[in-house]
Amino acid sequence: MNLEEYFARTDYKGSLEKQDLETLTDIFQHHIRAVPFENLSIHCGEKITLELEHVYNKIVRRKRGGWCMENNQLLGWVLKRLGYDTSFLGAYVFNPHQNAYATIMTHLVVKVVIDGKAYIVDGGFGVSYQMWQPMELVSGKDQPQAPGVFRFTEKNAIWYLEKTRRKQYIPNQNFSNSDLLEKKECRKVYMFSLEPQTVEDFRFQCTYLQTSPDSLFTKKSICTLQTPDGFRALIGWTLTETTYNYKENMDLVEFVTLEDEEVEKTLKEKFNITLDRKLVPINVKGFYTI
Repeated sequence: MNLEEYFARTDYKGSLEKQDLETLTDIFQHHIRAVPFENLSIHCGEKITLELEHVYNKIVRRKRGGWCMENNQLLGWVLKRLGYDTSFLGAYVFNPHQNAYATIMTHLVVKVVIDGKAYIVDGGFGVSYQMWQPMELVSGKDQPQAPGVFRFTEKNAIWYLEKTRRKQYIPNQNFSNSDLLEKKECRKVYMFSLEPQTVEDFRFQCTYLQTSPDSLFTKKSICTLQTPDGFRALIGWTLTETTYNYKENMDLVEFVTLEDEEVEKTLKEKFNITLDRKLVPINVKGFYTI
């Protein structure tokens, strides 16, 4: 494993000498625009494992993506190798359909400290809840970014992330009531404490999420990638392309339904992913919004 190969994968050509916020942001943005958030392994007969060398080989050499435990573990390794003060935290994801936070800690994020200030770096959430810049760990402060306005709120040593989105314009009115569309403008994302975690703390969750019939990830095949002006996502056979702020306070959300024979080609052309095994798309209604 080496940094040069990773940076070739993300096409990052900037500074490696400075451990400042500007460099961190640049490295982070190259990652989220090159490496998809995806769970396709579950739906093409592969097993997701958390060994760093396996994650590195999958994302860097095979040019695949991964979920939070893969993306953020790799990001954490890169940043630590560059000299950043990093640690892992564990989060409980909000389920909008149950209107409750998960009872299992399933989301791994990276905390980075620069000049005494802490930041959350999360390259593993995807769709419109994917931050585009490291977020300063401060309570009650609006942090506007291209995807919308993010905010942390701290209460009794628990931190809560929420995001306020813009209005949405959906040209294809057949999808105006799609269960993939988030109806609320302000949405809870996840909660976490500042207790440091290790990758070992996510072994059970990694198995559970890819095997349990109650897991979102067994109910939907997901591949999503950030773009310079928004993001695209393939959920089952539904391809969406979102352009942020295409008009004042308005996001453009375009939907199209693919045929079976179009899925493989779309993964290659839109996400730069070529699978070794046959994908079986799935999209059980509900459970997930973009």
